[in-house]
Order: sequence, then structure tokens, then C-alpha cells
Amino acid sequence: MKKKLLLPIFASFMFFTGMGVHEAKAATITDITNTAKAYIGVPYQYGGTDIKTGIDCSAYTQIVFSKLGISLQRTSTTQYQQGTSIAKDQLKTGDLVFFNTSGSGVSHVGIYIGDSNFISATTSSGVKIDKINDPYYWGSRYVGAKRVANFTENDLGEVKGEEIDFSVYASRGEVALKLANQLHLDTSNTNSSFPDVTPTSKYAGAAEALKKIGVFTGDENGKFNPGSPMTRGQLSKVLVEAFHLKQQGAAVQFDDVSSTHWAYNYVSILASNKVTVGKGDNSFGVNDNVTLVQLDAFIQRLAK
Repeated sequence: MKKKLLLPIFASFMFFTGMGVHEAKAATITDITNTAKAYIGVPYQYGGTDIKTGIDCSAYTQIVFSKLGISLQRTSTTQYQQGTSIAKDQLKTGDLVFFNTSGSGVSHVGIYIGDSNFISATTSSGVKIDKINDPYYWGSRYVGAKRVANFTENDLGEVKGEEIDFSVYASRGEVALKLANQLHLDTSNTNSSFPDVTPTSKYAGAAEALKKIGVFTGDENGKFNPGSPMTRGQLSKVLVEAFHLKQQGAAVQFDDVSSTHWAYNYVSILASNKVTVGKGDNSFGVNDNVTLVQLDAFIQRLAK
């Protein structure tokens, strides 16, 4: 499968602190939104810049924009000095939104993603989606917004469904490798019983080891499909079975996972064990492809 460079860094971009709006002509609204959401669930750590151990709000925005070739300063205060001021009723997806959470000026920054929603690294829940006008907290703490780049409308004429960027998303093979490593499985047997995994494949040992313990069984044709993406729903089943998780307390429900959905019990078990908090908007994203960041975050929580 051909890899698609979904989030390129464009040599034509020139960035200067405090200057105006950059024309991110090759980066779309989908690019900024998907990149921002890829880090949902990453834990918060004051001063942190590592997505595995924790990041703070400005490190989060800096990381997201860097994936699109856009340079931001390190702190929320200095990021507030960049770009062009935007009125609240003129917000567009990709605008930086700022809040006063400390009582002494700008102290928090997030990314506006449309429909009055913004995403940020919060001290309470890590990276999550919130309402910008939330009357209980964010609404009264809003300071302003800055536009540091213009993102283009999505190119609806481009067919993207056949190409998955595995520098962002986790393939089934990558899931197998990470799980086998975390579970300390013996991966020496590379004579895979999956017909589509050769002994020379880097996934052979991990796939066979996970099949041996009943985590992967193959599709209707017995194939492992190492190069295919895995949805969050599918991963919930794999993690529950791999780590022998049980329901902790009452069932946890998400708007997009009904009680009749095949993944309902697996998602609920995962959430009840505090491995996931969903996407921050009362949904789990059951049909979304798992990102490498999400996979690492889940495994890290299970390793504690």
C-alpha cells in the first residue's frame, strides 16, 4: 500500500514571530482537525513536551502546528503575540483560542475546530474537546483568538479513501509489534500460520505470538492483514482480550456506541479501567482509525 504524505512540511512557508497570517495553501481544514484530534487522551504535564509522558497546553498547540510546517512559540503568552487578532464570532477552524485560567492574563491556549468546539491539553483530562462558551468554566475565561494560518477548504474532488498515512495511523502489524513487546511475548516463531504473513515479515513473530494467546484470529479467510488500519472499536476488543480486562463498576456509555453495538462491552470495559475517556465530546470514535499516538497512550496507561 502506498503511503500518503498527509501532513507535509512545505518549503515555501516562511514563519516570523508576531507577523501576520500564513497562507497554509496546501494544508486543509481536515488536516488541522485530524492532526489536533490525533492527540486526544495524551496526558497533561506542566512544562511537558513529550506526548508519551505528558504535555502542557502550549506544547500541544506547538506540536500540532509543527506537523503542518507552522512554527509557534513555546508558551501560551508568546503564542498570543503571533498572528492576527480574530473576533469570537469570526472564528475559523485552526484559529488559536486563549483563556485566562490563572487570574493573571493569558495562561491557556487551544485550537478552534468549529461548531463552538475547541481542543486543548487540560490539567484535568489531558487533550480533550470542550465548548468555547461553556458557562461553567471556559466561557467566562475566554480572552481572545489569533489566526496564524489560513487553512483551505477540503478538496472534495480528491479520492483519499484508498490511502492511509501510517506515519500517523497504526496498522494491524504495528499494533501486533507494540502489544507483543508490552506483553513480553516470545516472538521467535516466525513461521506464521497467517497465509498473508511470510516468515521474513517483521510482523511474523508478533502476529503468531498474539494468535497463540487468542488475541488475533484472522479474518474470514484466515488472513492477518498486517498493512490494514485498525479502528478504535477493534482495538478496544484487542486490548481487553490481551490484558484480560474486566468491567470496573457501572457500564460507561458513549453517544456513538449503543448497547447493541458489537464493541459496546469492550469499549465500556476499556473506559471503566480508565484507559480511554473517549474523544472529549461524549463520543468514542468507534469507527475512527487508531492513530499511533492513541495506541501509545492506551498501552502506556495499561502498563501502569
